[in-house]
Amino acid sequence: MSKLILVRHGQSQWNLENRFTGWVDVPLSSKGITEAITAGKHLKDFRFTHVYVSHLLRAIQTLHFILLESTDERTPIFIHNEEHIHAWEHHKGDPSSELPVFQHYAIAERYYGDLQGLNKQKTREEYGEEQVHLWRRSYDVPPPNGESLKDTCERTIPYYKEHIEKTLQSGGDALVVAHGNSLRSIMMHVESISEQEIPAVEIPTGVPIVYSFDENLNLVDKTLLKEEIEA
Repeated sequence: MSKLILVRHGQSQWNLENRFTGWVDVPLSSKGITEAITAGKHLKDFRFTHVYVSHLLRAIQTLHFILLESTDERTPIFIHNEEHIHAWEHHKGDPSSELPVFQHYAIAERYYGDLQGLNKQKTREEYGEEQVHLWRRSYDVPPPNGESLKDTCERTIPYYKEHIEKTLQSGGDALVVAHGNSLRSIMMHVESISEQEIPAVEIPTGVPIVYSFDENLNLVDKTLLKEEIEA
């Protein structure tokens, strides 16, 4: 069976500070690093066909710590989506000794627009609990000058269908390291979750979610790898 593993990045510094992050490129907190290492211990014996990661640092750092725990001795090779960079990489790859890692903004976090950098509690005090909840947890209402979850789905799901799903269709296993809202988008598609239900779906940081599919790409199992790992 093909497997799809989704990992939300570990806690970021702005998660810790309760700030809207979006596309501001902040690093992991110390707790986030620990979460990423734990995710790596859970996934250490997986051998992925392809890896997909957001362009944002907190996702890249999480993937870095996951790969450090891996027993797979292949060298990770990052493949960039920017046309000029991709052209100059000019490398066909060797699947026997290299693990292709595709880095793309399509699976980056939802863009929070004017809210980015603001403290969430202070924003509630200024705009009201109901309004901020609508910006954060509705499907199609964007924050000022930002993206709604629907907008995020419209870039994430097509990328999933064009690239990640093809890995699964060929019998491969794919790891996706990204963000709460881009992963919600993928989960919405994979699990056929409704527009009304998906905003309430919570995805814990640093906890691998493993989907298993049959040869027809029907979903047959979902498991969260969250049990404690001994040091």
